Amino acid sequence: MRGSDQRSGDLFSYVDMEARVPARHPLRAIRTIVNEGLAALDAEFDKLYADTGRDSIPPERLLRAALLQAFFSIRSERLLMEQLDYNLLYRWFVGLGVDDAVWDHSVFSKNRDRLLEADVAAKFLGAVLAHPKVKPLLSDEHFSVDGTLIEAWASMKSFRAKDGSDEPPGPGRNGERSFHNEERSNDTHASTTDPEAKLYKKGKGKEAKLCFMGHALMENRHGLVVQAQASEANGLAERDTALVMIDDQAPGTRNRLTLGADKAYDAREFVADLRQMCVTPHVAQKAKSSAIDGRTTRHAGYAISQRKRKLVEEAFGWAKTIAGCAKVKVRGLAKVGFHFTLAMTAYNLIRLPKLIGQAA
Repeated sequence: MRGSDQRSGDLFSYVDMEARVPARHPLRAIRTIVNEGLAALDAEFDKLYADTGRDSIPPERLLRAALLQAFFSIRSERLLMEQLDYNLLYRWFVGLGVDDAVWDHSVFSKNRDRLLEADVAAKFLGAVLAHPKVKPLLSDEHFSVDGTLIEAWASMKSFRAKDGSDEPPGPGRNGERSFHNEERSNDTHASTTDPEAKLYKKGKGKEAKLCFMGHALMENRHGLVVQAQASEANGLAERDTALVMIDDQAPGTRNRLTLGADKAYDAREFVADLRQMCVTPHVAQKAKSSAIDGRTTRHAGYAISQRKRKLVEEAFGWAKTIAGCAKVKVRGLAKVGFHFTLAMTAYNLIRLPKLIGQAA
């Protein structure tokens, strides 16, 4: 018998949201790790809020919603709130009930910015890596480092002379502006949209863009990111940040570590600093005047590091194509750093269920 297409409204629903999510859905394993990591940050969250006043959005829900934005390539907070309103899977992951009201997108953004003050994204990454099921997966001796450009949310037309001496763009929403035969540099010009963004190009023959630089320190066993930072884009940022990250990862260590990197890190000062920190520099050699010689390259571990270091490109590729880091939609170094670090955490989380299952 043919079924009827007529819909009768239901006043009540007796199916729990927990029952609607399949038992083997990958978000279940991720949510367990996320919740236990957030529980470890409970004392940190308490420091951010006053004891009196109106309740704000719980920081745990802010971070879970931000992770969803990275997982599913949701391009804006406005669209995230729209999908939270009708998507039961998203509501379940964030911790909202069926009848709970969804926040206004501007309220969500303003509450999330509060987390910048305590560097919550970096602490959340550390809490995930400290999870009892995750920590055994990590190498504590062999690491790789690399940097990538993050295009700023600012146009080249906003890159104006600091003294106001250049010609402004033409009238209209996207007025014409010619830059031919005009010298521009970070010393004399700055973006009026995002003053912290810098004009930079990755290599010879590449176009210069307004951008920031993202840095990741990866452990070599499974290619999980253990440190992430964003910085101003300049020629020294990659090496300077690498020294900071490896020192934060193993401060004052007496154990011999290795650090794989590409040719951009083959500088005598950087190599000397690593050796002084008890870190063996497994850096790719430049064709001429390399700071790495046969004392390092003759060992089998050097070749392994050179192969493993390329895994960090997978994290950068995922962050740019899926998590929105190709061109960030936030302005300022602090917000870009939060966004990039959370994207690296999300990259780890999507890989952890399979890695944990293999290790079981």
